[in-house]
Amino acid sequence: MDFSLYSTLAREILPFRPMATGRVGLYVCGVTVYDYCHLGHARAFLNFDVMVRFLRFLGWDVQFVRNITDVDDKIIQRAIQENCSPAEVAARYTEAMHEDFDRLGMLRPDQEPRATDNMDEIIAIIGELLTKGFAYQASNQDIYYRVAAFADYGKLSGRRPEDLLAGARVEIEEAKEDPRDFALWKAVSDGSLSWPSPWGPGRPGWHIECSAMSRRCLGAHFDIHGGGPDLVFPHHENEIAQSEAANGCTFANYWLHAGPLRIDGEKMSKSLGNFFTIREVLEKYSGEVIRFFALSSHYRSPINFSEDSLKEAKQGLDRFYHCLRQFEALPACNPEHPSMQQWGAAFVRHMSDDFNTREAIARLFELTASINNAVMRGDMQEAADEAATLKHLGAILGLLQTDAENYFRGNDKQGLSNDEVDALIAERQQAKSSGNFQRADEIRAHLTEQGIQLEDSRAGTRWRRL
Repeated sequence: MDFSLYSTLAREILPFRPMATGRVGLYVCGVTVYDYCHLGHARAFLNFDVMVRFLRFLGWDVQFVRNITDVDDKIIQRAIQENCSPAEVAARYTEAMHEDFDRLGMLRPDQEPRATDNMDEIIAIIGELLTKGFAYQASNQDIYYRVAAFADYGKLSGRRPEDLLAGARVEIEEAKEDPRDFALWKAVSDGSLSWPSPWGPGRPGWHIECSAMSRRCLGAHFDIHGGGPDLVFPHHENEIAQSEAANGCTFANYWLHAGPLRIDGEKMSKSLGNFFTIREVLEKYSGEVIRFFALSSHYRSPINFSEDSLKEAKQGLDRFYHCLRQFEALPACNPEHPSMQQWGAAFVRHMSDDFNTREAIARLFELTASINNAVMRGDMQEAADEAATLKHLGAILGLLQTDAENYFRGNDKQGLSNDEVDALIAERQQAKSSGNFQRADEIRAHLTEQGIQLEDSRAGTRWRRL
């Protein structure tokens, strides 16, 4: 099937043509591990997770690389605050990142290189840039990239070099030839974290790390490079300049960037008091609800986070699970079934159009309505076959793979435990059987106050968290 995506570099949607038949190299800039991951990370990385899932569904062999920046001034500053080593800070927040991403259902990358494990590669590429005249060592012993030497600088972000020059400034301690130049290697003379190099002890600048790690993992030229919206400039612009100058070839064929996350219409900021970590939100909502929220908008579109938006996401996800809850078991998905021919084809068509998860999910809602109609008609075999299609397509998005009963029992991480709820329901049933309806009503009211909704039927009592 034809597949297309929007490339930030081309500024248009392009047909995707992998460099090697059946194979895709994807590099996504990862987290600088000095703090807990926030909702912006969730929004961006969940969408790249789905991209990997869908490309693999289409049959491509995807080599997914997402790096970890574990040496940075922010890490060093956090280590000073916490009275520990930078390595301890990086290890602690790397573990926290993995915990958060696992709870969101993200696939682990095929390769997860860390900057501190790639110092030889970083030093090598800096040496190549020095040899070719694209870098220089300044009087303060720092090594800078010479922006003026790269004619295509600004091609990703669309910023003109003269505009950058007008808006640039040089810090007092810097010794740049040009205000636009950026650090490749920071000299260290105070005994703080450093590595030996031909130019003296120091540590790498942020941008050079990804140029080195992507080349080691995927080669000098690969298919797709991605990241969050704040990375277009300067990080990705500088990566292009470094990599193409050093390697003498195109860096990445397609550049993908997730859209911005807003909090109640404003940019997320600690100073505004609207900053949320992933684990803070996971205290109230399941990882699947957060995933559904992130995928309900096109990945390039701005998305607004609020309490209401998460409630709406939960209500939408509830609709799917209410539908699946009608079946004790489902048959295997049949690719020849009409539901796959109709709904599956539409789903894939939208996903093949620049990963349009919003429209793909809309088709799943239509499929859910069709399933419910089949149940109302009493055609349970047709309903079950369509439900199998729903679950199969949901898996491509990382959704709808939880048992429906467990889903409704597990959304709220606070309040009564599942065992406590079951015990109260058993007590209520006993009270009703013995004619003590006042006690039965008291238990129902108490459960309602705790956010537990009961659903009585001839088959017994089901419950779910609101």
